[in-house]
Amino acid sequence: MAAHEPGAKQIDVTTLPIPHLNHLSQQLEQEVEFLTNSINQLKVAQGKFNESDDAVSQLGASGADILVPLTASMYVPGKLSEDNDLLIDIGTGYFVSMSKVKAQDFFKRKIEYLTKNIEKVQPILQDKFRSKQVINEVMQAKIQAQLAAIPAGAKA
Repeated sequence: MAAHEPGAKQIDVTTLPIPHLNHLSQQLEQEVEFLTNSINQLKVAQGKFNESDDAVSQLGASGADILVPLTASMYVPGKLSEDNDLLIDIGTGYFVSMSKVKAQDFFKRKIEYLTKNIEKVQPILQDKFRSKQVINEVMQAKIQAQLAAIPAGAKA
């Protein structure tokens, strides 16, 4: 098993006792679950920015018919007064007035940022998953070896 973290030392997992292997496997399982959830959250955010970018891209010129959201599930018809004065949610409840071009640039930068972060986390997740598989294989081999060492009369 390779140690990728600074200051981490490499340990031969075949020398560890079964309880330590089990603890290590559980720890890696938690890390895999955390990283998987993190990637999923990044993908959800990425999807929302893609949807926003698509919505801004599809806006017509001034005077175009649009649907204005009153609630999450209720819209009313309206007309676009200006495509150079869009109110864009930039996060944590803050909105900024932007032109259509600036809004599209904002969304593209956010999508690129999230894509880069997903690409950084993905290999770490794969490495943790592989490490967990190796630990589980070593643990299973040790359990099998211990079972094989029990005399036949003692097993019954």
